[in-house]
Amino acid sequence: MDIRPLDPADPPALLDLAVTAFGPFFEDSFRPHVGETVFANRHGDWREDYRRHLAGLHDPDGGKFAAVARADGQVAGFVGWVLQATERHGEIDILAVSPAHRRLGIGAALAEHAMAHLRAAGVEVISIGTGGDDFHAPARALYESLGFTPFPNVSYTKAV
Repeated sequence: MDIRPLDPADPPALLDLAVTAFGPFFEDSFRPHVGETVFANRHGDWREDYRRHLAGLHDPDGGKFAAVARADGQVAGFVGWVLQATERHGEIDILAVSPAHRRLGIGAALAEHAMAHLRAAGVEVISIGTGGDDFHAPARALYESLGFTPFPNVSYTKAV
């Protein structure tokens, strides 16, 4: 596996990976849990939401950076992070690993890569967020293994 900066040609592969990695959450977890009205309103166009998000993932002038992990000749995962230099704070904005490459240390390597860049930029605190549902349990375990401290948060949504 190697980790390199995002290349301008990468976004289509990253979108495919994001759809594959996060599709089960949106379609099999979130949608049935909240119902069609809330799903349609909040994440009904989640694929397009990822397309827009990934288009701005790497913008060094805006404090946004990204890296891609390749394994077996293909994109195995990616990470995006945001530097808030004046606050000496950084955030890992997105971290995704293809299902075929999970449990191989790629997610940890990507997170460590982003954290190293943030530390080198002078941050004192790094944040990362994820869901509290079963789908996100592996992500929570990874972040806790990297020393992040969880803080419970509950979000409520209601169709009216």
